[in-house]
Amino acid sequence: MQHAVEPIVAQEVGALGLELFSLTVRGSRQRPVLDVRIDHPDGRKVTVGDCATASKAIERALDAAKVAGEAYVLEVSSPGMERPLRHAADWRRFVGRLASVNSPALGGRTEGEIIAVEGEPGAEVGVLRDAKGEHRVPLAAVKDARLAFHWKR
Repeated sequence: MQHAVEPIVAQEVGALGLELFSLTVRGSRQRPVLDVRIDHPDGRKVTVGDCATASKAIERALDAAKVAGEAYVLEVSSPGMERPLRHAADWRRFVGRLASVNSPALGGRTEGEIIAVEGEPGAEVGVLRDAKGEHRVPLAAVKDARLAFHWKR
């Protein structure tokens, strides 16, 4: 189902000036749940209004195409405060923010501020600063990374 739904969702989201961050299909065959994560390509925060507008557009298109069945559930949201950092562009976009990074090059999981992204496309290196100093980690060696968020008391 995901292969039939994803191009439709991406087209509708793109027409609104947003980008499809991720699409996950879960639930059952009779009642699939489509979890759609959207983002602004320019780094602005996704609003509730953005989610509502995208949801209506996606629902109209899916209903017209009849690819999601009659009893699907559509959930549209942002990638969240602890969003994954999947590409060098994500790292560049969030320079100055805290990230939690898991990589053998760092000896496991490390949390630090993203300082920069260096190197040529395909061989980028993320520069993190934590209490121990600056660390350079090849992005290809990152198992997973996400923005870190700490609630203030």
